[in-house]
Amino acid sequence: MNKIFNINMWFMALLLTVFMAGCGGSHNNNADVMDTGAVCEGAGCVSIGSVGDLKAASGYAILAKTGVSTVPTSMVTGNVGLSPAARVYLTGWSLIGEPTDTYYTSAQVAAPGKLYASDMVGGTTAVDLTPAVLSMQTAYTDAAGRTATSAATTNVGTGTLTNLTLAAAVYEWGTNVYIPTDLTLNGSATDVWIFKIAGTLDMAAAKSVILSGGALPQNIFWQVADVVTIGANTHFAGIILGQTQIVFGNLSSINGRLLAQSAVVLDATTVTQP
Repeated sequence: MNKIFNINMWFMALLLTVFMAGCGGSHNNNADVMDTGAVCEGAGCVSIGSVGDLKAASGYAILAKTGVSTVPTSMVTGNVGLSPAARVYLTGWSLIGEPTDTYYTSAQVAAPGKLYASDMVGGTTAVDLTPAVLSMQTAYTDAAGRTATSAATTNVGTGTLTNLTLAAAVYEWGTNVYIPTDLTLNGSATDVWIFKIAGTLDMAAAKSVILSGGALPQNIFWQVADVVTIGANTHFAGIILGQTQIVFGNLSSINGRLLAQSAVVLDATTVTQP
């Protein structure tokens, strides 16, 4: 598949409306301070939120409003945040508190990652979570407002993506999207993919999103209006901006972030923040 557009020109234009965030940079994880920023290194680090917004959400590998549940043993590399729901909706985690009530640690969250909920009274946890949630909503709206690159990137496969290799572009579907096979995203470390999906996103079991040519998961954005369901033993990639629920099946995995405006549901899932 030929390159859809001149990525260098597109990337320079993008820089006028976006800021660098969410690319696996260093985080301050002091006991009494929640770091909601990110350090971005290299031209491949791109985020699509309005200036000052997505940076708050980039402090989290998982961020949700109504709940984050897991069937052990999931493993998360990065922070987990929940707001406005309280800590009781962090379910299935082996939670270990600390005296200031600023955060939890867990055997299912790799150090130095932590879990935060809106009713924690220590440090600045409650204050930090509010702009983080607002920022993921802003990023969702920003992505939803993007224009498809061309007719060739509109309603690809009429919503069924079978054995495809997709170049960097803004893709748009007015329907549900189903991925029954492996999906390859081919491009460089500075290429950006935005997938706008008006319905649900489902990927079959035991499949993979494959990145080739230097493509980076932090430069892939899935804006999904309805439920996201990733099958068992499937590997996904990119930042999911979900307006509703995000569900990962048994022994699934993602190199990316799960940012849900309702709940995130994991089943022995591996989540790795890029």
